[in-house]
Amino acid sequence: MITFIPLTGFLGAGKTTTMTAAALALQEQGRKVAVITNDQGVELVDTKLVRSKLDSVAEVTGGCFCCKFEDLVEAIVALVASDSVDTVIAEAVGSCTDLQATVVRPLRQYYGDDMVVAPLTTVVDPLRHLAFARAAERGEPESDLSYLFRQQVTEADVIAVNKLDTIKADRAEELLASLRTSNPKATVVGYSATTGAHLETLLDAWQAPATNEDVVLDIDYDRYAAAEAQLAWMNQELDLTAAGDGLDATAWARTVLQELSAWAAEHDAVIGHAKITVETADGDFAKLSLTESGAQPTLDRAAAAHAPAGRAVVNARVACEPDALDAAVTEAVEAADLATAVTSSATTPVSFKPSYPRPVHRLAPAGA
Repeated sequence: MITFIPLTGFLGAGKTTTMTAAALALQEQGRKVAVITNDQGVELVDTKLVRSKLDSVAEVTGGCFCCKFEDLVEAIVALVASDSVDTVIAEAVGSCTDLQATVVRPLRQYYGDDMVVAPLTTVVDPLRHLAFARAAERGEPESDLSYLFRQQVTEADVIAVNKLDTIKADRAEELLASLRTSNPKATVVGYSATTGAHLETLLDAWQAPATNEDVVLDIDYDRYAAAEAQLAWMNQELDLTAAGDGLDATAWARTVLQELSAWAAEHDAVIGHAKITVETADGDFAKLSLTESGAQPTLDRAAAAHAPAGRAVVNARVACEPDALDAAVTEAVEAADLATAVTSSATTPVSFKPSYPRPVHRLAPAGA
């Protein structure tokens, strides 16, 4: 019997970091853990970083778990068969919701003899949550993205507030208390996946029974689709050739994200996330990420070597039109090339907006 741990949460909440940190912690407890990444596109930055830390990794691309349900099941089966894992952690696309009905219940109903499905966990970025809350307090109409975020929180068995180290302690306690009051059926925990502080509270929550499994979201799929369609999704690969002392992969990626951050702030474009990996010719790689317009990128991994060449992968999810995102990334790359003495050659950008969500299954609670 294997344990399946489903994660959801808005773009930039730190699901991948949470998944990786939790997997490593569970391995220290003697568990054999595999993870599954998920995205609407292909060529995922996060998958490379996870594979640098964990042995058993799979990905489901081209749609969320709800629309790629059989692909999810096949990935689980393959991981169990090849690596003899006993625990699988999977993170859904950051713009997906209604997972209780479309993923959790179908897994329990059709595969319950072979797996235990842990409580559905929604990972929350406190700064993103507070931004949506402030807009509501000002009496602003609820945006489609805020609506999507609210649905993700509403259906959670476990609300996992990540990045607590980014806000003051008293503000963190207020936020946790507020979430417990407004979501009485959920278990609310706070931690930092980056530092590992209080991560054990999340692991403990996964051992408890699901408390919100009978939730029925009052969800408007047209509005859900509209929220997803506000985001342009871009995946692009670039070959990089350095002059002089060689390729500074970290500096190049940082400059691209700094330029994109400034562009998004200038155009009032919400950044879901933007992530870059640069793999150098000698096999080292850098990874940086950005989750807020106007902010500085976060360094997730630095590349130590200065190699003559490398290959970059850019994943960007930004609330704008796809052609605008293509142009913004192109300009950011040109600025990074100039600043770091690099010549880049890019594949054609593949920006798109997600198609209408059409889940394979959508099950009501037992007895409903």
